[in-house]
Amino acid sequence: MTIIGSMNLAAVDLNLLVAFEALIEERHVTRAASRIGLAQPSMSSALRRLRELFDDELFLRTATGMHPTEKALALARPIGAALEHIRGALAPRQGFDPATSKRRFVIAVTDYGDLVVVPALVKRLRREAPGIDLAVRPITDARDAVARLERGELDALVGGHLPDSATGMRRRLIEERFVCIRDAAHAAGSAALSLSDYAALPHALFSAVGGDGLPSAIDSALDAAGLKRRVAITLPHVVAVPFAVAGTDLVATMAERVARRFAAGAGVAVSPLPCKVPAFDIDLLHARRALSDPALRWFTDAIAAAAAP
Repeated sequence: MTIIGSMNLAAVDLNLLVAFEALIEERHVTRAASRIGLAQPSMSSALRRLRELFDDELFLRTATGMHPTEKALALARPIGAALEHIRGALAPRQGFDPATSKRRFVIAVTDYGDLVVVPALVKRLRREAPGIDLAVRPITDARDAVARLERGELDALVGGHLPDSATGMRRRLIEERFVCIRDAAHAAGSAALSLSDYAALPHALFSAVGGDGLPSAIDSALDAAGLKRRVAITLPHVVAVPFAVAGTDLVATMAERVARRFAAGAGVAVSPLPCKVPAFDIDLLHARRALSDPALRWFTDAIAAAAAP
């Protein structure tokens, strides 16, 4: 039984849950109070009552703001979902017509999302919703991007290895796998690389955060076989990797959809990775308000459709 499900709901003031939602998203008493139209003393009183209700401190004061306890984080998702369902039930039933809508959406994406998902999404918007504007921002700090989503500054995030969000909703878009790329002329007529040949070749590596990006799942697989690779070139943008590999003896490991997008134009050949490395997910994180906002719900569904094979 959940924390909320085990409580006597008749004894719970709905306004306290609204205050909790504002606190979990703002992490600041004064800002949370302003957000829902309360005076700061009233929000402090609401926090005191919430602590009594859930028998937990919920939020601890730190130098960087209010830090939620484990119980507060556990409560965030069910309380947020419950409030959105209530809002949806009470809101006027307004139709949404993508063909005539003038909405603007702001999303943040990783390089993968930019290359694989966004082009198909743009085509869908131009075809079905030409009046909708889309602003795409880069994800340079995943935790900061999640915080911006929770504050309502972003409508959605698209990428791999996105942190969990206490208030957002996650949907898996793509299960992706790694492949190798080599110069097409070097690879012509040759069999797929053996593990020893793969380790012996000089590698080109994409690392958005700088450094050599090691160790990775690739290096762990090589280490298990008693092998080690040399990273000869490290590049800050994934789009540069196939063009750096072309015309050289380099090998690179890339997400399959990205590799195949550039293979012909860059002059590289795609082949299977010669070691077992787990697949990884490309996810969509979006604001919970999509449950009660028909336009945002349509938009997040459009992202999912754009990511479909």
